[in-house]
Formats: sequence, C-alpha cells, structure tokens
Amino acid sequence: MLTALRTYVTPPSTLAGRLSVQSLLFATGDGAFLAGSAVYFGVILGLSLGQVGVGLTVAAIASFLVAVPAGKLVDRFGPKRMWSLSAVVQGALFLAWPFIDSFPQFVAIAVAMEIAGSLAGAAHGAYVLDVLPPAERVESRAYMYSALNVGFSLGAFLSGGAIAFGADVLRWAPLLTSVLFLVNAVAILRLPNATHDVRSSEPRRQPEGPPAIRNRTWLAVTFLTGVLWSNQVLLHTVIPLWLVIETDAPHELVAMLFATNTVMCIVLPRLTARGIHDIDTALRAVRLSALFFALTCLVTLATHETVGWITVVLFFVGHIVLTWAELYLSASGWTFEAELMDPRRRGDYQGVSELGNTLGRFWAPAVYGFLAMEWGASGWLTIAAIVAAAAAAMHPATRAGRRYLEQHVPPDVLADARAGAPTDPALATALTDPPDPGTTVTDAPLPR
Repeated sequence: MLTALRTYVTPPSTLAGRLSVQSLLFATGDGAFLAGSAVYFGVILGLSLGQVGVGLTVAAIASFLVAVPAGKLVDRFGPKRMWSLSAVVQGALFLAWPFIDSFPQFVAIAVAMEIAGSLAGAAHGAYVLDVLPPAERVESRAYMYSALNVGFSLGAFLSGGAIAFGADVLRWAPLLTSVLFLVNAVAILRLPNATHDVRSSEPRRQPEGPPAIRNRTWLAVTFLTGVLWSNQVLLHTVIPLWLVIETDAPHELVAMLFATNTVMCIVLPRLTARGIHDIDTALRAVRLSALFFALTCLVTLATHETVGWITVVLFFVGHIVLTWAELYLSASGWTFEAELMDPRRRGDYQGVSELGNTLGRFWAPAVYGFLAMEWGASGWLTIAAIVAAAAAAMHPATRAGRRYLEQHVPPDVLADARAGAPTDPALATALTDPPDPGTTVTDAPLPR
C-alpha cells in the first residue's frame, strides 16, 4: 500500500515534476493576493463594493477582448518566452498595488493584470501541449492541477496571516506575490524549449492553417465547456447563498465545504484522469460530470426541507459530488485540447478557447442565482437541465471538431493532436532532460 501511495504522489515524469513546481509557485503567489483581495481593496484602497465590481468587470471585458490577439502573439514569438514575459509583467504590476490611492488607478492596474493574465494563460496552455509527450499529457496535467491547488491553499494561508497582522502588513503583502512571480519567470525560462520556441535563421511568420476563430466547431466546444464549468458558480456563489438564506445550516459550514473541495482537488485529479485518453473516453467523463452536477442540484434542493444534522450531511454530500463533477470535467478538457486543436496554432486556439469559455459561463451567476432563489425546485431542475443539454451537445460538437481537423490539417501533423498517442522513448528522454544550449526539443514535426 505504501508503494502504491508513493507511486501515486510521484510525478509521472521529471518534466511533469518541473512543471508542477512552476504551478506551485504561480498558485502560491496568486493565492497570497487573491485570497485577501476583497479585504485589500476595501481596507487598504478604501474602495466601495460597487467600485470593486465595476473595476473587475472592466478588467474582465479587457481580458475578453485581448484573448485572441494574445494567442496569436504566443504562436508568433513562442509560448515559453511569452509565458515568462507575462510572469515578469504581472510581478511588476503587483509592485504597484501598495501605491494605488484612487479608483482610476485601481481600474488601470486591474485591466493591465487581466491582459497579462490572458497572455499567460494562452502561453502556458500552448507550451504544456507542445512540450509534454502525448501519452503523458492528461496524467501530467492532473498532477499539475493538484500542485496548483496546493499552491492556492498555501497562498490563502499566507494571505490570512497578512490580514491577521493588520493593515500595515497587508498593504505590503503584494510584494511577496511579486517576488514569487519573478522567481516563477526564471523557473519558466529554465524549462526545456518546446517546438514553437525554436529559433531559426528564417524570419518568423504566421503559422500554417486556418485561424482558430474560423473553426466554429472549436468555438462550440469551448462555449459548451464554459457552460459545464458553471459548476464553479454553484460551488462559490449559489450554494453558499442558498445555505445562508434558505436553510438552517450554520454559516461556518461554508468554510468547511470549501476546505473539502480543496482537499479533493489536491488528492484526486490523477485518479479521475486515469483511462481518459481520447475523445470517446473524454465524452464519458463529460457525461459523469453532468450526472454529478445534476445530483448536486437534487441534493441541495432537498436541504430546503431538512433540519439540523441532516442538512449539514446533505451539504457535504452535495459538495463532494460537485467536486467529482469538477474533476471529471477537468480531465475531459485536457483531452479535448490535445485532440481538437491544430498543433500548428496552439496559442491561437488557446486564445479562442478563452473567448468561448467566457461566452459560455459569464451569464451563469445571474441566471443560476435567480433560478435557485426565485423558482425554488423548478429552478434547481432547470439548472440541472441546462448542464445536461450542454453535455449532450458536446458529443456532436467534438465529432465535428475532429472532422474539421482532418479536413484542414495534414495527417502527419494531426498525429500530434492526440491526448494518448504512443510516445517515442527517445523523445521522452529528450523532453524530460534539460537540453544543451542551442538544441531543439520537439514532440512531432510541426510545419512553420
């Protein structure tokens, strides 16, 4: 048993371990600020809730608008360089927070942070798909997901300590985040080059193939994925509000439910990712995710009529089930990215993915809140039906997406767009060991 446990907590490869360290650095820094950001904005910056809401909304719109151009930049200049650059920019921006003293400055920094974050997201996604051997992509990303949640937990702990020490310490807390982001930027540069990071004597040009924005099937898949990710709206907004307003459960239970979700997201991602290696198995994971989502709606609805410990137990059951929905959806998403992106345009596809995901989920807080609080049982059933419809539509959308790639991508290049393709042992060694200066690391021939 100890051997099995040791194997489970060991990274799938050296490269996966190095990428997980990067995930830990990023999440610790990000979590150290985000976990206490509400207190920081209100106490340190003196902003009202309305001002914070407006500023973050403007920043989100900016992120939405730059998602596609950011992806194109990644393809043009290479994911590792753009990823590291974005980390440097974010680290520099965190240095500015202690000196913000007006609402316009807050909006400007929030917008700049979101733009840098869009570039980072596109670059990170493209790099990981580029550099990981196909057969290890899903399991490695599951391991990285665990590391990410460990980092966010550490960040939240650090943020709580800063808040406890008072306003003077809290004001300068972003300096820690800045340092961690700058260390992260160096760690990224020390990772091996991926295919699209290779420098050549020829001038860089746009990658071959049609732009991702013309691939309507990818827009459909990412939109539906955004709808399915509305499970996070239940987790962070609707269920806590329902608990406080509609049930007799103690309000302190909300924190315990979040802790349950965090522990599961640290321990279980590799378990749920096992066996998911192609479109068929990813669609099975989507069906399981939708089923668990629907069960959460039914269990949460039942708490309206229960009292005492029964209510508490039902909330725990509902949260556990909802976390399984999150875990299975994560694994399916990693597989769809590998199977349905043009390998020559991964940055471009990552940018369009952010566009589609945003369209798929931006409406959920308002709609789900209204349905649950105003319609009661009918509202919860409607929420479940929305996600069930999205899961059903995902099947024809992914099939159409694969056919699109077969029509527009050469077969030898398309072979790389697999989540579980066989890995050449010599190639795996090259990818997990740092390259000598000037050498090239590739996982498939990608025309440029």
